[in-house]
Amino acid sequence: MTKTTQYRAYPAYIDSGIVWIGQAPDHWSPLRFKHAFSEKPKTSNADLRAGSISFGEVVFKNEDTLSAETKSSYQEVLSGEFLINPLNMNFDLKSLRTALSSISAVVSTGYMVLRSSDILEKRYARWLLQEFDVAHMKTLGSGVRQTINFTEVGNCVFFCPPLPEQVRIARFLDYETGKMDGLIAKQEALIALLKEKRQAVISHAVTKGLNPNAPMKDSGIEWLGQIPQHWEVKRIKHTCEIQSGMPKGKPPSSSTVPMPMLRVANVQDGWLNLEDVHEIPVERSQISRYLLRGGDVLMNEGGDRDKLGRGTIWRGEIPRCIHQNHVFVVRPLTIEPEWLDAVTRADYAKFHFYLVAKQSTNLASISSSNIAETPLVLPPSEERRAVLEHIRHMASGLDRTVTLAQGQISLLRERRSALISAAVTGKIDVRDWEPPLGARTFLSAEGALSS
Repeated sequence: MTKTTQYRAYPAYIDSGIVWIGQAPDHWSPLRFKHAFSEKPKTSNADLRAGSISFGEVVFKNEDTLSAETKSSYQEVLSGEFLINPLNMNFDLKSLRTALSSISAVVSTGYMVLRSSDILEKRYARWLLQEFDVAHMKTLGSGVRQTINFTEVGNCVFFCPPLPEQVRIARFLDYETGKMDGLIAKQEALIALLKEKRQAVISHAVTKGLNPNAPMKDSGIEWLGQIPQHWEVKRIKHTCEIQSGMPKGKPPSSSTVPMPMLRVANVQDGWLNLEDVHEIPVERSQISRYLLRGGDVLMNEGGDRDKLGRGTIWRGEIPRCIHQNHVFVVRPLTIEPEWLDAVTRADYAKFHFYLVAKQSTNLASISSSNIAETPLVLPPSEERRAVLEHIRHMASGLDRTVTLAQGQISLLRERRSALISAAVTGKIDVRDWEPPLGARTFLSAEGALSS
């Protein structure tokens, strides 16, 4: 657990009798959530834009895909009110399902909209709800989707500090988490730049080669430009086989067997996410038709535009695995899988997929014939191996730096969570805490944050 030992404890504690709180400062008072919050009646407001919770904030969402009828059924949440997503389906995002709204919007009636009483300072209440969500709310609710309601939340007990102390805790958390959020944002920006550089290295190497002085020629493809003079351009269909996947929907029977199946969600850009691999009943006679082989290059049909052609190499990670019809298999016949994978993830190939894709609002898809007609740059085999080795060397260094940055983000998020928990449950005493002089003006400008 992340240490918070640089902060002192309160002078005296009592046993709260509540698992997620543990020991509480002896001057804090037990209180049920229903005495500190009230559920707002569902009220429509056609003049407001639609919103939702995103990473712990209430944000406006794209209304292009929202019908007028659906929006008219939404409920109002005003600035200064609280929003809770009552579904406990995804515990990985459990700390992101509550928010103090800084905007006025309409949201799905599935949300709970709460108002806080004068007992609570709003900014403190925001941190309280987040910690309650992380530590306890996931234990409430019932049913497959584990839906909770305000009665269940309202009957839960927390220990409430005096109002001036709430203000201090809120100021402390706003400042300290703000610093950590800033550091996290810098690491995320670094990761984005490293990934952009990685993409640029791959794109340049597979289209221009490693010799900057090599004679060049027109590739005949407008968005590809010039390539080394001794390179060829062929269509994928001349070097590979393309295998379509299995459609879903056939019920199990005596002639079917369950088989692991790769979906679009499993096939990421350059890697596989195999944490959640579904099984599907397959006719025994059809298994060989959809079976994956080591060295197959997987490519997604689409969905969101950034998923067009997204894929990686299958290395036989799961024995006897098939793929669904939204994931294509491109099976190299005369080239290395690594070359095909690198080229189809290069910028020029992505642009080709974008040009030929069937597109609708926010969605796009490519067909097997689109993939078959994709132009493939082909240096001689020895040069391909040299380019691939160069890519591996450059990418491994960038990937190590990305991994270090991701580790820093994990540590910062762990410390952030531990600090919120310690402050809201009274494990650290911040009543005498003051921000650095330069930060006090900012904190005072946040409204209720001034002491």
